[in-house]
Amino acid sequence: MAEKSLTGHRNAVDRVLSAQGFAVDLPGIGRVRIPRPEQLAYYGALGALAAAEIIEWPVAVVLAAGHWLIQDQHNRIAHQIGEALEEA
Repeated sequence: MAEKSLTGHRNAVDRVLSAQGFAVDLPGIGRVRIPRPEQLAYYGALGALAAAEIIEWPVAVVLAAGHWLIQDQHNRIAHQIGEALEEA
């Protein structure tokens, strides 16, 4: 019974993490994670604003880095919740 519960929790965690994007295997580079469409739109909009010189490139880079760090923290929290569920 405990093994079935553990497998169920692990599957739930895998589904949550896979919903954050998907990965592509590129020759010579390896596995590259592709962000979700709304994240790609955010990065694209930052690039467009910087290219149109509406915002400066350093500002765009800082905003993109901050967004990436927030998403990374969210993924880490989801993983820790999954680990806690596995131990329960």
